[in-house]
Amino acid sequence: MSQPIKITSPIRLKDFNPNFHERLDKEKAREKSIKFTAQIADLQELLHANSKQALLIVLQGMDTSGKDGATRHVLHGVNPSGVETVSFKVPSAQEMAHDFLWRIHKAMPRYGNIGVFNRSHYEDVLIVRVLNMQPPSVWRPRYEQINAFEKHLVDNRVILLKFFLHISKQEQAERLIARLDDPRKKWKFQPEDLKMRAHWPQFMKAYEDAINFCSTKHAPWHIVPANHKWYRDYLISKTVLTALEDLKLHWPKPNKDLAKFKIK
Repeated sequence: MSQPIKITSPIRLKDFNPNFHERLDKEKAREKSIKFTAQIADLQELLHANSKQALLIVLQGMDTSGKDGATRHVLHGVNPSGVETVSFKVPSAQEMAHDFLWRIHKAMPRYGNIGVFNRSHYEDVLIVRVLNMQPPSVWRPRYEQINAFEKHLVDNRVILLKFFLHISKQEQAERLIARLDDPRKKWKFQPEDLKMRAHWPQFMKAYEDAINFCSTKHAPWHIVPANHKWYRDYLISKTVLTALEDLKLHWPKPNKDLAKFKIK
């Protein structure tokens, strides 16, 4: 598997091994990832020069699955002015006064830019469901609403890449312990993480349903085995690069005859 698993039919998450890394050589994979990120940076300049499309990367996963780490790696060399990153937290009072997709649509990247959603509109069928923040009569219809919303984005020239960073419960435990042991990472630890961890089976079921109901032809989900950070970064960077290459972008022609201009 040289790409994340693109979901085209119903799945069960227990059939996917978060520890999988296809026997790649770790150092060679890292070398390739560095090349991929350099190419992504070059293609983002082309994307910005044309400004006719946007690329949105949606990252979902349990706490410590590596959403921030993947973002830092994949967009390492991209001009910061061409990236729009949003981390969706608990909705504000203003956001709660609108439909659940309002804050999402408002945060979409402009044409020419790459956007990254650290968590996303899927929280409204994940944590909202698991913690019983809304009854099923509210969150169940959201699958179709999300599909319609994403179809609207794709129809309006937004390339949508959705990644589920799949880690094991044991791997999460090790990463949480590392946060407690490392003075540089202690600030990341939140008691809330343990509350979410206690609902692991319910979250896995909620993620499984979200992937199955909302993996469409125009916006498929990709499952990324994420126990190995180097393999996670390799897969995501390769997929992002492929999406940009598929646009077959060229440098736009100047709208004026530049031969007329003389620099003195």
